[in-house]
Amino acid sequence: MSHLLGIDIGTSGTKVLLVSPDGGIVARSSHEYPLHTPRPGWAEQDPADWWAATVAGIRDILSTGGIAREEIVGIGLSGQMHGSVFLDERGEVLRPAILWCDQRTAEQCQWITCQAGERTVIEETLNPVLTGFTAPKIVWLRQNEPATYARVRKILLPKDYIRFRLTGEFATEVSDASGTSLLNIPERRWSRRMLAALDLSEDMLPRVYESPEVSGRISAQAAEITGLAEGTPVVGGGGDQAAGAVGNGVVRPGIVSVTTGTSGVVFAHMDEPRADPQLRTHTFCHAVPGKWHVMGVMLSAGGSLRWYRDALGVAAAAGSGADPYDLLTTEAAEAPPGCEGLIFLPYLSGERTPYADPWARGVYFGLSLRHRRAHLIRAILEGVSYGLRDSLEILRTMGLEISQVRASGGGARSKLWRQIQADVFDADLVTMNVDEGPAFGAALLAGVGAEVFAGVEEACDRTISISDHTVPDSDAAFYDTFYPIYQALYASLKDHFREIGRLVG
Repeated sequence: MSHLLGIDIGTSGTKVLLVSPDGGIVARSSHEYPLHTPRPGWAEQDPADWWAATVAGIRDILSTGGIAREEIVGIGLSGQMHGSVFLDERGEVLRPAILWCDQRTAEQCQWITCQAGERTVIEETLNPVLTGFTAPKIVWLRQNEPATYARVRKILLPKDYIRFRLTGEFATEVSDASGTSLLNIPERRWSRRMLAALDLSEDMLPRVYESPEVSGRISAQAAEITGLAEGTPVVGGGGDQAAGAVGNGVVRPGIVSVTTGTSGVVFAHMDEPRADPQLRTHTFCHAVPGKWHVMGVMLSAGGSLRWYRDALGVAAAAGSGADPYDLLTTEAAEAPPGCEGLIFLPYLSGERTPYADPWARGVYFGLSLRHRRAHLIRAILEGVSYGLRDSLEILRTMGLEISQVRASGGGARSKLWRQIQADVFDADLVTMNVDEGPAFGAALLAGVGAEVFAGVEEACDRTISISDHTVPDSDAAFYDTFYPIYQALYASLKDHFREIGRLVG
């Protein structure tokens, strides 16, 4: 029987899934690794940690999945977007990878926009140049670590570094490449105008594929290290959001996904490329060949709850054996909607949608002596939901059809958080029979490349169905009165965010 492997190189860890052709999860494995913040606003990881986690995950799958390695007919890759892996002429990593949530490149974003011209940037990439994107990281390295930059021969995105280790190929695909500020998004190829403006050579970049295309095959060396069969095809895959959308069945107009992972993403399919006139959202190539998507991104969604868990909530889970997030959300249910006037701004890593502001920071507003841990936790769930609503409101102003909202990610596993989102959005939420995120979507893309499925839409139709339905209740009107206050807080604090950032930076 043919099986598919999906690998997702996430920010907190790598997930590996073994999937049957009917979408059944045969085996799964996850391995975590650290995120390093050497300075305020910086975020880096060691690509060696990604590779070690990938190898361990594959070996776990092969030992527990109960199949021969030859039964894996295709492998799909997904991963955190925008990160930069700098390689020398031998393919060795030159420095820690700079991640999507790193905010050091504000000056480089302005420089690129001036150098290329705002009109060129928008015509070619359909997006402003943002601090999380890849091109500013390249310019930052050239300006701040010139000796290292002089040795750079290839620049890869996180999942594409794993592809290189698995196949020896320098390759990427259109959805992930869309977040570099170097791709001509309407034409789905590297932008010659952007590269020329930044004095970058296309030779430094990997070849661009469509997401279901075979981009390489498992090398003899990788086969020995991982246990996979030599020659197994590896498809282009997708950036985590595009692959996650495939795994959630968002491959036709009208269906919108709301994903609450480390980041928070509102994602809608488009048959033609369209951009928000104010450029608050991102328009990227979809993992469906010849299609596009628009998404709003908040940088700290589930990441805000993880921050609370690590900084303030560890003791609650000590020795209990329970999932710490379950404990936190159970405690949050003890607080009333609106948390008795407590509002949380989830800008712990700056923000992207609707405010492209690397200086923005997290805030608890309205604290009083009455507030307890339950209020603090629930305020995070509500604040993140307000932030996601910002993106939904933009999609509505763009005139996009929203016939169904599909919830996914770690936040969707919480009944309380799903209800809060349904109330804040004032929209029905559905969850799907499979909630394995980008790794599942990557496996489906591998199935298309391996001709298990005729196309991406067929892969989704054969494997994905609705499993649960959450409708707004009477709290929706209550949250609607709080939402304008949430929005007004950023405007009141914007200048102070920048001032404090300069003081500590």
